[in-house]
Amino acid sequence: MTPDAAQVIALQALGWIASQDEIFPQFLAATGASLGDLRGRAAEVEFQSAVLDFLLQDDRWVVAFCDSHGHPYTAPQAARMALPGGADTYWT
Repeated sequence: MTPDAAQVIALQALGWIASQDEIFPQFLAATGASLGDLRGRAAEVEFQSAVLDFLLQDDRWVVAFCDSHGHPYTAPQAARMALPGGADTYWT
């Protein structure tokens, strides 16, 4: 996946998260972002990475997002890997 395609998926994920009444407040709390941050930082790759990191925390969210946008279920992880820091995941 190209970085440009990854950014598109991240922005779609942000829009999907923002449309979810139960998930959106969790996103704001987890990231410390405000509504102004969403508008001002949405184009920043680092913020997009945080969006994908948040989405990837719950398989149900990944499935629902992918189903709503016609993406394969592997797309969010592939997008995250294509953005800076995505290949640096360490599992313990």
